[in-house]
Amino acid sequence: MAKPLAAITGASAGLGTLFARKLAARGYDVLLVARRGDRLAQIAGEIGAAAEPLAADLTVTSDMERVAERLADPRLALLVNNAGFGVQGAFATAPLEPQLQMHRLHVDCVLRLTHAALAGMVARNAGAVINVASVAGFLRSPGSASYCATKSWMIAFTEALHLEMRKTAPRVTVQALCPGFTYTEFHDVAHIDRNKVPKWLWLSAESVVDASLAGLDRGKLIVVPGRRYQWIVALTTRLPIPWRVAMEGWSPQRRD
Repeated sequence: MAKPLAAITGASAGLGTLFARKLAARGYDVLLVARRGDRLAQIAGEIGAAAEPLAADLTVTSDMERVAERLADPRLALLVNNAGFGVQGAFATAPLEPQLQMHRLHVDCVLRLTHAALAGMVARNAGAVINVASVAGFLRSPGSASYCATKSWMIAFTEALHLEMRKTAPRVTVQALCPGFTYTEFHDVAHIDRNKVPKWLWLSAESVVDASLAGLDRGKLIVVPGRRYQWIVALTTRLPIPWRVAMEGWSPQRRD
């Protein structure tokens, strides 16, 4: 019998690569999507016949549409919207294009690919979508306005989809994965000095992916890996807005 297919964006490094390896071990064929075709080919070779590389820049509309068409595969059982990046700097003076690209990737692309994936999943009443958001989606941080805003959108979008699936396709699961600081290439690309973040706040990439897949098995909507981050989210989201905003005025990255 044909194996179920899992599509993972941002699969050339970090959480995306780990998702691909762990899902292949669970018996999925995996579709690896990212810009770096050479890196994808290497990872696909390591995973074996279960892996298919698909090089695409998901901030480019034509590439996004090409991936969306591939998601029409009737074997698609899981979509992991993992592709993302962050930039540092005050919004008013930061270069505009990286901000626009972030919105294209975190919002437009997630919307488009999720729409493509859910069409078949809802018809079959089977499947799942994991949107990799962030603890930053519950908070705000100076110097990361677009990142926090787009991750907040991803969480809200996932919650709304969950409500829709309960009525239209109850066997389709959606999840917002919301990790905190995680050891991946992300912070190197964003030029964030890891030494400015307390060590107790860091998570391993493997623990994040394991928490996500365990949550998926239970049909959990919001997954916040790490007890420390669960407490942070639980506390800060219950604060009166003026108190929360005052607290958000300080963040580890402010010590640039």
